Amino acid sequence: MLKIKRLATAEAAFTARLDALLAFEAAADEQIERTVAAILADVKTRGDAAVVDYSNRFDRLTATTMADLELAAGDLQAALDHLPEAQREALEAAAERIRAYHQRQKLEGWSYTEADGTLLGQMVTPLDRVGLYVPGGKAAYPSSVLMNAIPAKVAGVKELIMVVPTPGGEKNPLVLAAACLAGVDRVFTIGGAQAVGALAYGTQAVPQVDKIVGPGNAYVATAKRRVFGVVGIDMVAGPSEILIVSDGSGNPDWVAMDLFSQAEHDELAQSILICTDAAFIDRVQASIDKLLPTMPRRAVIEASLTDRGAFILAHDLAEAVALANRVAPEHLELALADPEPWVARIHHAGAIFIGHYTSESLGDYCAGPNHVLPTSGSARFSSPLGVYDFQKRTSLIKVSQRGAQTLGHIASTLAHGEGLPAHARSAELRLDL
Repeated sequence: MLKIKRLATAEAAFTARLDALLAFEAAADEQIERTVAAILADVKTRGDAAVVDYSNRFDRLTATTMADLELAAGDLQAALDHLPEAQREALEAAAERIRAYHQRQKLEGWSYTEADGTLLGQMVTPLDRVGLYVPGGKAAYPSSVLMNAIPAKVAGVKELIMVVPTPGGEKNPLVLAAACLAGVDRVFTIGGAQAVGALAYGTQAVPQVDKIVGPGNAYVATAKRRVFGVVGIDMVAGPSEILIVSDGSGNPDWVAMDLFSQAEHDELAQSILICTDAAFIDRVQASIDKLLPTMPRRAVIEASLTDRGAFILAHDLAEAVALANRVAPEHLELALADPEPWVARIHHAGAIFIGHYTSESLGDYCAGPNHVLPTSGSARFSSPLGVYDFQKRTSLIKVSQRGAQTLGHIASTLAHGEGLPAHARSAELRLDL
């Protein structure tokens, strides 16, 4: 039997045990920090030459110039055209659903005019250029291409540049096909910190972007963190998470497999079941023991569930939901017989999956909402990636002559109070004296 931690809210030490379970520090590796800092500095100084050198070294390529590392415009369409029919239809269906959902998120500008003729408002504009990082080689995720690129295009981003490493020259056709469907403008077959540096600083061939989005390994995450401020970034994500709230009414095999769906990402992923029925927890344990040997990624799942997974017995659903809010998980499944009344009581979650038929995996690929979600409790203060992440808001202020009289006196008084006489004088000069 796989040994998974068991906690109960009735335990005297429950709070301490829960805190220990949730504790995760993405401690910066000093060697990674030094390596990334050196690569970024080199790319900033040498541009294309540095990117080519690092790509050849880390990805076992033989490029001589950046032209060797940029795909031709027809390569993406060719990848889409040559996909097996089932894969193409699935990719197109997912893209259509993701686009339809995100089109509803687009922000619009607004303004209003006060009685004295002063106009106030907000103008919404898209980012000019965005860089999308996509893992390459065997760890290829076409779903991430769709989830990052489609909202950017819906927002009106003028140019979307994708970087994807191709270790040993291995190009993933699904990734390229997804880029075609999502409207990616240019693709460079580069990765790692050097790709982040190229997007952030710009090189002779790679134009500087305004924001970098997309997942990556520790080197990519460290590089994104370091260039933040020079460009925007989406987030620095932690390990994947799922929390399932159950009343014992579901199928234990379904629950076990949903726990597996996140545990298989990597050993640091976290899968937690909070349940009000102790007997159902035992049934889920039995399902795990039955199904685990059938999983190709068994070793990863086993390590994840053993080290960071847990079963938590709660007194009732109110207590279970309160715990879910405390955890603020990336993915929250409400595996309940009657889930709807509890949805409004969830305040902190990246995405809520409602009812027994709503597996988290549907959200990863094709339901429509974005699968780029806040992790490590950051759902308390941040949101899923969306169209709004690719739009900027600019304030509009047009003060009339009459408005300047009212506002001028207010500003003058406050500016003098702050000891800023030039501010005050600037407002006073426009007063009708």
